Formats: sequence, structure tokens, C-alpha cells
Amino acid sequence: MNLILNDKVVAEYLSKLFHNPVSVLVFKELGTGVLGIAYLIEFEINGERKKVVLKTLSQKGFGQDFPADRANTLLYAHTVYNKMENHVKSYDTGAILADGSLTSLRDASEFFILMDFVCGEEYAKDLDRIKETGKLQALDVERTRILADYEAKIHSVKRDDPILYDRRIRDLVGRGDCIMGIIDTYPKDKRTYSFTNVEEFETIEKKCIKWRWKIKDKSHRLCQVHGDIHPFNILWQDDLVFSLLDRSRGEWGEAADDVSCLSINYIFWSLMDSGRLGGSFERLFEFFFRRYMELTGDVEMMEVIQPFFAFRSLVIAHPLFYPEISVENRRKIFNFLNVVLETEKFDYKKINSYLKG
Repeated sequence: MNLILNDKVVAEYLSKLFHNPVSVLVFKELGTGVLGIAYLIEFEINGERKKVVLKTLSQKGFGQDFPADRANTLLYAHTVYNKMENHVKSYDTGAILADGSLTSLRDASEFFILMDFVCGEEYAKDLDRIKETGKLQALDVERTRILADYEAKIHSVKRDDPILYDRRIRDLVGRGDCIMGIIDTYPKDKRTYSFTNVEEFETIEKKCIKWRWKIKDKSHRLCQVHGDIHPFNILWQDDLVFSLLDRSRGEWGEAADDVSCLSINYIFWSLMDSGRLGGSFERLFEFFFRRYMELTGDVEMMEVIQPFFAFRSLVIAHPLFYPEISVENRRKIFNFLNVVLETEKFDYKKINSYLKG
């Protein structure tokens, strides 16, 4: 977004902020740095002259790539500036609207999103039915095809942005809702688990850091993604029509994120059923992968998907998310995670050997 700030816009904003008419005497760029631009504003209010600085952030790199990133930084700055002795005072934090006007956000304490209500049945219920009956319907295969086709379609939209690809791979390892953050949320009431231990967590993190350096320069892979396309975020309106919930972590990323997120659930439900990947779930898993690969030809993904499977494995093995999973199956998930991280080229037909460790 190109920011167009001028004396009139600034005067209107300051008049609202201070509840009195303001005359802007000076408005000029004070300085441009790597992280943003600062503007000097000198104005008169009730016969008194004041000087303030308005700052915006750069829109590329340093974790400030999206408006939500920049909002987070500036909202937090406003919250803490006035709590420290000798620190410059913050009067306000706000947003530049689409029409170029400025609006205050200083009274905001929390935030919300208002969404459309969509009826539908979670895809998870399909997988529950297959586990309970052991029977695969023609519709189950067709729905898997539709989901594979959908992922192939959205991933066909590419973007040339190496900095953003770097960021998404960095986020995969270090973000609070990804690998390191998920590990930190494993219950801390005991430091040793019957299926893992802290030493294994440390090893997993180190392996994932190595994978970051293996794949971070593959920016040609940056594409449109959902970011959390799992069976509880897929609602079927009728046999062949679905809606998605909770798109996560941005618009652009790595296709392997979506592919691993959905496909690992066929493994997960099969583990809960038989302790291995087999039967109907093996058929759906292999059909999904085969269909996706036929449509995309993305053989390179097999050399990239490993840390994404590690992330999704940490989620499905998590005692807080899925308390009903047996210790034995949690261990198998960790076996899968570790073997995959040691595998240079993932093979979707070798899942059971991966689960054995």
C-alpha cells in the first residue's frame, strides 16, 4: 500500500486525537531507515506549539512482511513505551485506512474477527466412519480426489519473493505455533514422558534447523497456501462441495505444508484403528499423493516435505490436542517423525517402515 500523508490528513487526525482543532505548521520526512520512515509534525493547539513524530514500518523483511506484522509491532510499542522511565512517550497508535485517513487504535485491548456462518459436516466425521465400519465408499475416494485437486490448484499460483519464502521456512521451525512452539506446549508436569523425553525434543529441533538450511533457498517453490488444511477445517456442504476454515500463517508458503497437513491424517486415523497404515486409510493416503503428484509433477516436494511432516507429527502426537492416543501410537508417530527427518527423499509408499523407527 502506498502511503499518502499530507498536512490535511494529519491535521484531521490530530484534531480528533486531542479533541481540539489543530493547525499543522510543519510536516516533513525526518528520516528513512532500514526498518521504517519517521515524519516530523509540528502543530499548534490552543495557542501552544507541539512537536511529535509519526512512524511507519517498512513492508519487507525483518518479520514485517504483512500489515498484521506491522500492527503487532506498533501496538506493542504503544503498550510498553509509556511504562519505562526516561522512554519517549507514545500518544497513540493507529491505522492508515484505504482512503488515506488516519484512525486511532489506542483504546483497543483485544481484537476479533467476524465471519460468515457456514453449515457443513467436518471431514473428520468421514474418517471416523471409515474407522468404525472398516468400509470405504465411492464418495470417500471422490472426496479425496477433490481435495487433492484443490491443493494442486491453489499451489499452482506462484509468487517470486525469496525473502517471504525464507520467512515461511523460518516460521516453520521457530514460530510459536509451529515446531519449537508446539514442543514448548507439551505438558511440563513431568520432564520425561513414557513415549519421549526432553533430549529427543532437543534432537528434533536440531534436525529441523538443519532442514531449514537445506530448503530455505528454494524460493521458486513459493505458492499460494491455506496453512492448516486438516479434517476439522474442512466442511462438506454436500457430497462434492466443501468450505474451509481457519487459514493460517499467511497467504503464501510452501506447498508441502498443505500436503503434509492433510495427508498425515490418513496415517493418524489408521494408527488409531489398527496401529499401522493399512486398509482403507492406506488406499486414501496413496491415492491422495498419487493424484496430487500426477497433477503437479512436483517431485522436488519429496526432498522438502520432511520438516513439515515433523511439524504435523508433533501436533497429532500432542497429549493436549489428542489425549485419547495410546502411548504406543504416540511413539510410532515420533518414530515416523525421526525417520522422515533422516530421509533425504520421502517415499509415500514406505510409511509403515517409517512408523517402526
